[in-house]
Amino acid sequence: MMSFSQCIGIGLFLQAGRVIYLAGPGLAWMAYILGGTVLWSSAACLGEMTALFPVKGPIIEFPRRFLDESLGYAAGWMTWFSWIVLIAAELVAVTHIFQFRYPPELLQDAGYPEPTVEFWPGLSSSVLVACFLFIMLMINTLPVKQLGRLEYIFGLIKMLFIIAMIVLNVVIHITQPVKKGPFWTYNEPYSFASQNITLPNQQTVSGGGAQLGAMWDAMTTCLFGMIGFETIAITAAENRDLRSEETIKLSTRKISLRIITLYSLAAFAAGLNVPYTYPLIVDQAVISFGYGQNSVFVISTVLNRMTGWPYFINDFIIFSATTAGANGLYNASRTLHALASIPDVWPRWGPVQALRRRLEKTSYGVPHAAVLISALFGLLGFLANSDGSQQILGRMVRTCVISMLITYALVAASFLEFYKCINAAAHGNDESISDKDNPEIRQLYDRSSPQYPYRSHGQYLRAWYALLGCTLFIIFNGWRTFVPPMNIADFLGCYVAILVLTVIFLLYQIKFWGFNPLNWGRRASKELQNPRPYTATSVPRRGQIALVDTDNLFNLQNAKQFAKWLWVWMK
Repeated sequence: MMSFSQCIGIGLFLQAGRVIYLAGPGLAWMAYILGGTVLWSSAACLGEMTALFPVKGPIIEFPRRFLDESLGYAAGWMTWFSWIVLIAAELVAVTHIFQFRYPPELLQDAGYPEPTVEFWPGLSSSVLVACFLFIMLMINTLPVKQLGRLEYIFGLIKMLFIIAMIVLNVVIHITQPVKKGPFWTYNEPYSFASQNITLPNQQTVSGGGAQLGAMWDAMTTCLFGMIGFETIAITAAENRDLRSEETIKLSTRKISLRIITLYSLAAFAAGLNVPYTYPLIVDQAVISFGYGQNSVFVISTVLNRMTGWPYFINDFIIFSATTAGANGLYNASRTLHALASIPDVWPRWGPVQALRRRLEKTSYGVPHAAVLISALFGLLGFLANSDGSQQILGRMVRTCVISMLITYALVAASFLEFYKCINAAAHGNDESISDKDNPEIRQLYDRSSPQYPYRSHGQYLRAWYALLGCTLFIIFNGWRTFVPPMNIADFLGCYVAILVLTVIFLLYQIKFWGFNPLNWGRRASKELQNPRPYTATSVPRRGQIALVDTDNLFNLQNAKQFAKWLWVWMK
């Protein structure tokens, strides 16, 4: 539920309209499914490795162990960098949502019963950023148990709200208060898919290539709303009863099903009531982020003349952005704390090591120093005062997405090596295991063992799919920035994360091997911080139907087992 709460921020509510504009109402929900499968595959890689080895800082530990220490540490810093940028992005978005003003001329065109729909409390953006950053900081100072309970409530509220938006839009479309007919956004003068794309030089291009480019931009836009799957792995070291409750297995499967299903349904439902050419969702910028009135869910209620709903939805987006920012601060602080627990990550200078030791300390299970340092970067939210904050927010979001895609690609590559290593260990061919000939030890690494904590069908192929998908998204995410005239700021927003990764990797290579590139090589850690693999102890396995009587299916005992299985997956 913490992972779900993290995913449901501003990505869906403010960017779904942009996705519909780019892809069209019919392809918008497909963009969420296709983009989601890439992240789902990477999340499954991380979930299996974390279920077997629930280490602190898994995003750092697995690339460090199975690829190279330099890549592992770079992945940790990239993850932390992504989360602190996300905190600032959520704060900037909050100021945008407060600047809620629906154009009066569009209200008049829609026949809306009220002359104005706007909300602006008169506070400066700086005051809003300071207040909401303080709220995020206070939430993260709570003890872990209370924080988890609070996040569970936040996630539940968000889930119910998305379901309500899906039902509302479907009911609106069925009842047709504006009498435009069924699937009117799919028919002339609109269409199932967008017919063209506008390039930065204001040239409009149509045809199959244009539709492919628009669909690619739509999928890239979808990814920001799905960032947060890895929260499950980040919380693993703080979870209890991993063996008996199988939390990593169940949560990895649940988060993927919930996010992809709800996002695609929400995009489909909203696309029934808002045409892809509607002015407030038309966004010709390469990367940008809108305001409250640009939310497709607000627009659908206005077009159907529903009073009160635009304010309610706008207020909920503020709540959603705040809680997602608080969850992002949790992820950033835990990642920084994991980095602080590894001395080799840091320079050997005395003051730096003193800072590292302070970041490593916890109180009531909370690394307060890591929380505070991460929160300080939320002050980047004061960029909301700048002219063109819409483009600034868009660039921050794109940097966050590409940073996490780099991490997801490294996770997928780590799994491919992990897969080879555990297969070797299961067959007694891993020399790093002292008692490799012990059948009980070998069974711990056997993916076909009934007590292996978590595995997905075809996971090896899915790891290649995640690696290829993430790589393609990273390379081609800013294809429109190359269209003359080239926008340097947009180009940096799309590709600066690659530069950051390269610089961090080279610095660690210099630290480990010296300045001569001819001496550089692979330096993989020989073991994880917690090398003893976990096995599931729950009998029967949670999440699986264990029928009592297979010969007579319809009896009370089997009904109880079915109800138990259903409760595990629904709760």
